[in-house]
Amino acid sequence: MRTVGLSLGLALLCLLRVEAENLGVAGLDKSKIAGKWYITALASNSESYLQKKDKLKMAMANIVVLGEGNLKVSFAIPTAEGCQKSEAIYRPTGTPGEYYSSDRGNKIAQVVDTDGKTYAVIFVSRVKDGKTLHMLRLYSRTRQVSPRIRALFKKFAREKSFTNEMIRMLPSQDECSLDEA
Repeated sequence: MRTVGLSLGLALLCLLRVEAENLGVAGLDKSKIAGKWYITALASNSESYLQKKDKLKMAMANIVVLGEGNLKVSFAIPTAEGCQKSEAIYRPTGTPGEYYSSDRGNKIAQVVDTDGKTYAVIFVSRVKDGKTLHMLRLYSRTRQVSPRIRALFKKFAREKSFTNEMIRMLPSQDECSLDEA
């Protein structure tokens, strides 16, 4: 679960890429990606994920834009052991819209699609124990996602070679959240 949690934040960072494409780098309004997001769906080829996917619930992430293009991402992830909270700093790689965190291995993410306001579909890759793991995530500003966005997520998952068995729409939960400070 820690692996899933740490990877979740990196995916959000890639929202900057889409915003940069939409607004031009000079006019990038990073505040549009700042704030609270719900992780509402996942698709992954990770053995660990596949074994636990039916028990997973919606997680939360919060992004704070820092200086030099860095982002601080906080997570609240419901697990069997309780609510796990973590925080990480992600740095730009030098490629527009690409960020990494070297905590527990390098993670790279890219935005597949977003409107920059209500949802984002993000693809994350990382290498663990010599294997490349992939995860596609659906982020939403609200707990409820429209049928159109759910279908769009599933379409992108199939395009990334995820099978229906690898896709999970996450049920909502109230027991694990980020404190609003």
